[in-house]
Amino acid sequence: MTAKDLEERPSRLGQWPCQIQLVPPHAPYFENADVLIAADCTAYAYAGFHEKFMKNKITLIGCPKLDAVQYEEKLTQIFSTQPIKSVTVIRMEVPCCAGIVKATEKALLNAGKILPYKIITISVDGNIL
Repeated sequence: MTAKDLEERPSRLGQWPCQIQLVPPHAPYFENADVLIAADCTAYAYAGFHEKFMKNKITLIGCPKLDAVQYEEKLTQIFSTQPIKSVTVIRMEVPCCAGIVKATEKALLNAGKILPYKIITISVDGNIL
């Protein structure tokens, strides 16, 4: 390892908490925010996650396979009550990650919002597909 490898980089987390199930739907940081909804594993699989995806976004994380909650209701509350600018969902290529995409899409439909929306998929070897 070189000194450059050990150099600390700034966190791009713009709020706390970041877990979908813990975030308050009426938090002021959602106002005019670009929202990133990420499956937990994506931040570990993609090395430059903070800089490439989190910078200037409000980040929400969760695992649809392991969390014992449905994200659709919480996301619907956020999208219904907040002036969100855009939504990006980052998921792994594995089947269990489809749940975070489905919950986000259902929440947008439930809220009656048409927003700029994109899905980014990360491979198990850490590449963007």
